[in-house]
Amino acid sequence: MVQYVSAEEAVSLIKSGDRIFSHGSACTPNLLISELANQAGRLRDIEFVSITQQGNVEVAKPQYKDSFYINSLFVSTPVREAVNSDRGDFVPVFLSEIPLLFKRGILSLDVAMVTVSPPDAHGYCTLGTSVDVARSAVDTAKIIIAQVNPRMPRTHGDGMIHYSKIHRMVWHEEELLTIDYGAKVGADEMLIGKNVAELIDDRSTLQMGIGTIPDAVLKCLHNHKDLGIHTEMISDGIVDLVTNDIITNKFKGTHCNRTITSFAFGTRKLYDYIDDNPSFEFMDVEHVNYPINIMKNKKMVAINSAIEIDLTGQVCADSIGTYQFSGIGGQMDFMRGAALSDGGKPIIAISSRTKKGIPRIAPFLKQGAGVVTTRGHIHYVVTEYGVAYLYGKNLRQRAKALIEIAHPDDREMLDAAAFERFKVLI
Repeated sequence: MVQYVSAEEAVSLIKSGDRIFSHGSACTPNLLISELANQAGRLRDIEFVSITQQGNVEVAKPQYKDSFYINSLFVSTPVREAVNSDRGDFVPVFLSEIPLLFKRGILSLDVAMVTVSPPDAHGYCTLGTSVDVARSAVDTAKIIIAQVNPRMPRTHGDGMIHYSKIHRMVWHEEELLTIDYGAKVGADEMLIGKNVAELIDDRSTLQMGIGTIPDAVLKCLHNHKDLGIHTEMISDGIVDLVTNDIITNKFKGTHCNRTITSFAFGTRKLYDYIDDNPSFEFMDVEHVNYPINIMKNKKMVAINSAIEIDLTGQVCADSIGTYQFSGIGGQMDFMRGAALSDGGKPIIAISSRTKKGIPRIAPFLKQGAGVVTTRGHIHYVVTEYGVAYLYGKNLRQRAKALIEIAHPDDREMLDAAAFERFKVLI
C-alpha cells in the first residue's frame, strides 16, 4: 500500500556528505529542494548534482554555501550564479554519457530526488516529462525520494518506476513549471527558421535543441510531409505538426511510428498532449543521444544553436568567455549522429548578432570560451542572412562563407580580420 509522508520526514533521510541528484526541467522537485534548505542547519558538504534546474532552487543561494555545493552537469538560470562562484562548478560531459558517470561510480549517487506521476493500478509511477538522465539516477542511487504530483503527465517509455522502489513519497499537487518559446519568436528567428526549413527534405527525421530558433523552425514546416522526430527534447511547436499529420514518423528507419525524446519542456498544452500518449516514447538519454542510434534514422537533421562561431567554424555553445552559461548537452551527440546518417544534415542555427548587438560570427572565440562543436564536425551554419556550408572547405573558404551570412555591419570588420590572418583578400 502506498504511504505518503511529509517533505520534512522524506528529506530527513539525507545526511551530511551525501551526493544528491535532483530531477530537472519541469520535474525539478522544488518542494523537496526547499525543505532541504530548511534543514541546512544539520547538513554539511552536500554535493547537489543536476541538469537544467528550473524554478526557485533555494539551495543554490549564497546563504547555504556551507551546506550545499552545486555541481552542475548542464547549467541553467537558477544555478548559474552559484556555478560561476566558489559555491559550485560545472562538469563538461556529453549528455549521452552522463548516465555512465552514475553507473561507473564516477559520480556515485547517495540520493535521487525526483518528481513522478502518481502510481497506476499496477503501482507504477513514471518520471513524467524528464526521463533523460533521471532514469540512470534512480537506477543507481541508494535512496530515492519522490515528489508525487498528479499534474505530472504519465509518459510511456523508459520512465516507469514501481512505488515499492521509492524510499519516501511526498504528495504535492502543483502546476508544472512552463516555458513558451513560441511566444518569444521574433522576425529574425522566423527568417532563420525559413532558411533552415528549406534545408529539410520531406521524410527527414528531426532533432531540435532548446530555444526560440528551434520553435521558429517548427513554425516553418507546415508544407512538409512525413517528418519524423528523434530528439533529446520537445516543446510546444511539435503538437500542431503531429495533429496536422506533418510529423508521421513513418520513414525514420528506426523507432518508426513513434516520436522519440528524452524530455519535454513547454506549456500545459504540451503536457496534456503527451499525457498517456503511446505515440510519444520518453527514453533514457543514453539511448536517445547515442550517435550510432541517431545515425540509424534516415535523413537525420540536427538543429542546434550556439553562442559564438569563429571564422574557421569552431562553435562555442556553452560559455561566454570563461563564464559558464549552459553546458555541452546533446549538441555533439546529434551533430555527429546526423553527419553519419544517410542524407543527414547537422545544422548550427544562430542569429547574426545577440540582442545587445554583439556579433555571433567573430574572428576568434572569446578568451576562455569552450569549443563544443569542433571545426572538424561543422557542416551547415544558418543565420537570418543565409546558409554557409563549411564541410570540406579550407579555412579561407570557410571564412568567406561565414562572412557572407554575418550581419552586414560586421562584414568589413570580419574581412579585415580574415585578411590579417590569411594574408589574402577574402
